[in-house]
Amino acid sequence: MTLEDVSAHEFHNTSYDYNNTPWFFYECTLKLDLDSRRITLFLMSLFTFMVGLAENALVLWVNWRRRHMASGVLFCVINVSLSDLMMVLTQPFFMLEFTMDKVWIWGRFLCRVTHLIFMLNFYSSSFFLALMTLERYLTLVRPSVRPFFPQDRLHRWLRCGGVWLLSLFLSLLENAHVDLLEWNEPGCYVMPEYNFANWWMSLTLLAFFFQFLGPSILIVTCNVLIARAVRSAPDVQGRRDVWLVHVYSLVFVVIWLPFHLVFLMLLVDDMDPHLLSCNMVDVLYFSYDIVQSLSLFHCVLNPILYNFMSKSFRSNLLNAVAQYLPPPDAEANVNAADGTTGRRTGNQRKLSNASTSQSDVGS
Repeated sequence: MTLEDVSAHEFHNTSYDYNNTPWFFYECTLKLDLDSRRITLFLMSLFTFMVGLAENALVLWVNWRRRHMASGVLFCVINVSLSDLMMVLTQPFFMLEFTMDKVWIWGRFLCRVTHLIFMLNFYSSSFFLALMTLERYLTLVRPSVRPFFPQDRLHRWLRCGGVWLLSLFLSLLENAHVDLLEWNEPGCYVMPEYNFANWWMSLTLLAFFFQFLGPSILIVTCNVLIARAVRSAPDVQGRRDVWLVHVYSLVFVVIWLPFHLVFLMLLVDDMDPHLLSCNMVDVLYFSYDIVQSLSLFHCVLNPILYNFMSKSFRSNLLNAVAQYLPPPDAEANVNAADGTTGRRTGNQRKLSNASTSQSDVGS
């Protein structure tokens, strides 16, 4: 389900009392400010678009330059940045949709394409983050075990393609029901023609297990094992950065847990409409778009956590920018020829083997 899908769900969630009167006519007493929510959603999408576009474009540019020499961890970082970049490019369409109160003016083709990109990022970003954590665990704790993304380019790209195909398959399960519907105004909705309740339950559980529960278990477990290994290592630099390992796990859970909790509560309401009060259901529908927009902040946080906090990335960023600056003076050339820079880089790479920063590992 996406930002526009809750309205479609409302048409299938009407229950009646014994007098055949819709229960929400006499039980709903809560008044929610929909105009303020619309403004808030617009500003959140604008922030995600502007900051996420700049961050992910920069990350992709810097890391793509060394993709052939990159470790499996950095290879996952590149794929996460690509997925997040595609997501933030769709934000202007949703921003206008929020402003016009779910009116879609972009046509049927963009309705389906933007929804597909949203779902593709929904799954692929979580998959590559989980695999990135697994790669980092194998690199730091089990170096003798073959990584999931090996150095062999053919096998690496085949497995990468497999992750994207799995994400695409899961996305198409929902996207097959996306269409432009003409009611009072044109709207982009997910509206299956048959068995809405069964489809809604299947999709909810599928998203919960594949996008959140599975990746979160892998991320938290691997990060706990990494933290134990680094804490017991003699390298002081690694001990100082142990907290960063737990930040990775915490951010993933905090970003996605509220979204899935609201998702599951809506499923409970769909299965038993009398279980939750009308005010509670109103709050769920009111907060659904908000928690979903908050979940898109992962497009802003991922570049910071997995790139800008990395010494390796910052060093490569400075080197990439330096190529477009005026040539260095003669003294700098002499130092470079003397090999000073090469020795310093070698020392930094040696320290990076014990670093808890994602893109420092094996880069």
